[in-house]
Amino acid sequence: MSSTAAPTEASVSAPASAKVALVTGGSRGIGRAIAQRLAADGFAVVVNYAGNAAGAEAVVQDLRAQGGIAIAVQGDVSDAQDVSRMFAATLEAYGRIDAVVNCAGIMPIAPIAESSLADFDRVVATNLRGSFLVLANAARHLGEGGRIIAFSTSVIAKAFPNYGPYIASKAGVEGMVPVLANELRGRGITVNAIAPGPVGTELFFNGKTDEQIDRIAKLAPLERLGTPEEIAAAVAFLAGPDGGWVNAQVLRVNGGYA
Repeated sequence: MSSTAAPTEASVSAPASAKVALVTGGSRGIGRAIAQRLAADGFAVVVNYAGNAAGAEAVVQDLRAQGGIAIAVQGDVSDAQDVSRMFAATLEAYGRIDAVVNCAGIMPIAPIAESSLADFDRVVATNLRGSFLVLANAARHLGEGGRIIAFSTSVIAKAFPNYGPYIASKAGVEGMVPVLANELRGRGITVNAIAPGPVGTELFFNGKTDEQIDRIAKLAPLERLGTPEEIAAAVAFLAGPDGGWVNAQVLRVNGGYA
């Protein structure tokens, strides 16, 4: 079981008026871009990570160098006690939580076969159970005006072979979004999901040939990969003042990919 690093008071002081965002999976890729964008928009940011401590610390130092306010908090989203401590550490550091972005996830490639059961269990634990735990804690701790943003994927519509476990986990996330929005009726909290298409991250490039990357990039009418910053911009919209009337939606940020 993981433990949450205790932030020091000197490293987390923030103006009383500052909004606070908790970003899971914030140590790299899309999560890192989201942390950077929300910090630029004035949020104090909690960068959650599971095992990449050096990456999370690098994000925090970068945000502070740019004048932002940030801490890193370790925790596995599939572990209920870790998630509870993650939220507790955020509240201890900043006294409030205004936005929760659950970007943590994994993407094993495996067929729907008995031999893939371990991959299925692993991806469901992180992507679906993890989303359930993070969304449940967000619902408990956010107040009026709070924003909850989950992560799905636009690959759901493609039904590619060997994506069954991954698509199953993300389809479950999409199913929870409108349910939670209805459960939070009357509290002034929005619940939405972002469903990116292919994005140029380390996770995407890993194990692919140049030919495969080029072929996938051509699938969208815009004929290119998305960037982490473009996904972060969509998150910033949902977390910001202009996104206040968007609720119970899945926003497919994919260049027309699906």
